[in-house]
Amino acid sequence: MRIGIEAQRIFREHKHGMDFVALELIRNLQELDKENEYFIFVQDGPDDQVIQETANFKIISLKGAFPIIEQILIPWQARRLKLDLLHFTSNTAPLWPGTKLVLTLHDIIFMERKGFFTSGYTLYQAFGNWYRRLLLPRILGKLSRIITVSSYEQKVIADFFPNLNSEDITVIHNGYSRHFKPIDDLEHLRAVQEAYNLPDKYILFLGNTDPKKNSPRVIQAFAQLCQEKGCEYKLVVADLDEAIIEDYLHEVNLEEQITNFHITNYVRNQDLPAIMNKAHLFLYPSLRESFGIPLLEAMACACPVITGNSSSLPEIAQDAALQVDVREESNIKEAIELVLNDVQLRQRLIERGLKRCQDFNWLSTAKQTLALYQSMQA
Repeated sequence: MRIGIEAQRIFREHKHGMDFVALELIRNLQELDKENEYFIFVQDGPDDQVIQETANFKIISLKGAFPIIEQILIPWQARRLKLDLLHFTSNTAPLWPGTKLVLTLHDIIFMERKGFFTSGYTLYQAFGNWYRRLLLPRILGKLSRIITVSSYEQKVIADFFPNLNSEDITVIHNGYSRHFKPIDDLEHLRAVQEAYNLPDKYILFLGNTDPKKNSPRVIQAFAQLCQEKGCEYKLVVADLDEAIIEDYLHEVNLEEQITNFHITNYVRNQDLPAIMNKAHLFLYPSLRESFGIPLLEAMACACPVITGNSSSLPEIAQDAALQVDVREESNIKEAIELVLNDVQLRQRLIERGLKRCQDFNWLSTAKQTLALYQSMQA
């Protein structure tokens, strides 16, 4: 088969969830499949060594705005290259693909929300939501296969779109990258700690302004804990700047607690395992997730996890994380205090996490995806 995979953003420097999913899928397909021909569609970027061409994998770089590449340039390439199928990896796909079409639909959060230009969204995020919401209903009938990443999201998609049923949607779980593991190299741990100027004792939170990440409640819960009990630990926050954190603290009149936060901005993926290894606790109290790769990454680094008890999080975490109702700051605060003070609970979460994360790996994701491709052969 001649297979095209859309992976436009994998060469950008600051990659996020769906970018890593596409990247790891391609890497593991390269290891697994030496027979089919693959054409990987990307945009130029500074991190262009993350994958290399092989005998049956060709990288095709395209220039232009994301919608132009998606709607015009990749379908044109599909016809030119006589592709047997196209796999779009990030929630949207072309209206006229020119061949069989597979879509990885990670989630439909953008369909569930009524407004776009609301608190927490940047202009770029708002446009992306509008674009996906406009496009998705129009491409569903043109898809040969739909992949999603959890049984929870499979049901959400089927319930939202009455013309679909769960059998139309294949669940293929994500994995986690194998550089997430316990690290014994003290020199490496020290070097990463110094690079980000990390405190000796800290809790880790990968926050951003997307409302689903629940950042205001996390910031406020930790500040309240520090005010009431004092703080032996700092909260290390990535992907939020100090002004935003100060705004969250101002809402609850706790501006003076800003000294208990350590802000790193973007953390490079290759540095994240060391940071998770050194963290005493990882906070992942999202309101809505379709999977939650950082859960597995922290578990694999022997870092105990607090997470939410809704959406896909119980499916992925099971009993390997402390699950709470994260819609209340008090629940987050009490969970943090509990894990910090209960040595036996902390050790139990670490042991269960190390076991649970082994159920997920990118090679399995690639095998299942390849089987889906092969099922589409004429």
